[in-house]
Amino acid sequence: MPSTTLQWLSLVGIIWLQAIIGTNTNFPAYSSQLKQLLSISQVQLNNLAFASDAGKLFGWFSGLASIYLPLWLVLFIGSTLGLVGYGVQYLFITNQICSLSYWHVFLLTFLAGNSICWINTVCYVVTIRNFFSDRLVAVGITTSYQGLSAKIYANIVDAVSPHKKARTFLFLNSLLPVIVGLIAAPLVREIDEVTSPNRYTRVGFAVMFVITISTGTYAVLSSLQFVTSKASSLGILIGILLSFLLPLLVPLSMKIKKFQENREKLRIYHYTMEENATSEERVESEVKEGEVVQEEFGIIEEVGVKLMLRRINFWLYFSVYFFGATVGLVYLNNLGQIAESRGCSNTSSLVSLASSFGFFGRLMPSLMHYFYRGKCRISRPASLMAAMIPTTGAFLLLLNKSDIALYISTAVIGVCTGAITSIAVSTTTELFGTKNFSVNHNVVVANIPIGSFIFGYSAALIYHKEGNEHGKCMGMECYRNTFIMWGFFCFLGTLLALILHARTRKFFSLKQ
Repeated sequence: MPSTTLQWLSLVGIIWLQAIIGTNTNFPAYSSQLKQLLSISQVQLNNLAFASDAGKLFGWFSGLASIYLPLWLVLFIGSTLGLVGYGVQYLFITNQICSLSYWHVFLLTFLAGNSICWINTVCYVVTIRNFFSDRLVAVGITTSYQGLSAKIYANIVDAVSPHKKARTFLFLNSLLPVIVGLIAAPLVREIDEVTSPNRYTRVGFAVMFVITISTGTYAVLSSLQFVTSKASSLGILIGILLSFLLPLLVPLSMKIKKFQENREKLRIYHYTMEENATSEERVESEVKEGEVVQEEFGIIEEVGVKLMLRRINFWLYFSVYFFGATVGLVYLNNLGQIAESRGCSNTSSLVSLASSFGFFGRLMPSLMHYFYRGKCRISRPASLMAAMIPTTGAFLLLLNKSDIALYISTAVIGVCTGAITSIAVSTTTELFGTKNFSVNHNVVVANIPIGSFIFGYSAALIYHKEGNEHGKCMGMECYRNTFIMWGFFCFLGTLLALILHARTRKFFSLKQ
């Protein structure tokens, strides 16, 4: 099979993997039910959310494994860890296993959270190596689908078993990554002879953008309450699943194009030498006209993890992510309890909305990079800063008790958190290089469990303080102080992003 076709098939396989590996993002949709089934407090429930993120503390193991092990084996390990972590929990709450303590559930959740790092590492490594010149665009498209994970799982649960959410979510979390991993494993691999970017590459990405935006638009519309009240859950699910087959059109068209080119070469072969020479000149001329000059952000330096930890830029960058994306993720992890405390009953719709807007947030940076080719572009740290400003405003808007404020703030936080997550992948490669990316970036995202514990635990303590004797809290007071605190941290992160931008501005300036 032509290398161009294999390149695009690898991108399709990564899209499928990214769409189902966000198993931790659907936690808010069933957290309240899980709390009742396990008979635990809000603080203990928050600890389980922390455990899922804490798996990222050892994400660097997957980075090391990707260096020394075949990528298919790394993918298999990640899928197996998720199968064990979520599968044993499912057996426990369905009374198939009756001897698990709370701390056993905590460790299983930790294991399941770590499984995401293994699959994510494979996706990032293959995407960057197979589309190195267009890595920002390729990473943006693929990671955007991870923003739809919660939406996909929620739709399946609503169609299959809407009244037993906790059990169904855990069952799907354990099996879906394994099934999709087996399907995608033959596609998700490094290509030995990567085709250099040309006009067909630009056309391929343009088609991918159209498909991706259409999928995201469908996801957003099908999350709105006036749509869900009229359309069946099964119909919405079939639509979202069919949309994941559309990316196959790109490698299929590349295969057809290559077949046509081979037929043309065979026809030219029978011409006279003179005619053949003329044809070759014409073909060469066409190829030159089709070539695209790639604009790339320069890589400041290639450093290993030990040297990276001694860089001031790393700690600034680490802090920016900590006060930006991590705070947003903690909010999304607590979305179920936040909605319940405000009297909002449609938690699944809210989680789907956050997931859908997170999808567009992850896609937005690559979309801007692809279509805007001016002489100067905004730097990565400045992009992080631009995404954190609306997040600060969204947390302050949550002080308004109306449902519309909750929906708008959730959409804004979803978009901005997704954008920061996508921008961070390129920022890591450009600050510290691509050679050790798989380890370096897993060290960067290790701030997520740290922030999940600090921000989430403090929110749980405030919730518990404002609650009744049964540990349940209702009303705006449950999270008022928490929203103010999270908004302040986002503002602090914005200032740190400004400092990082000032330090790295000369490296990130782009000129044609």
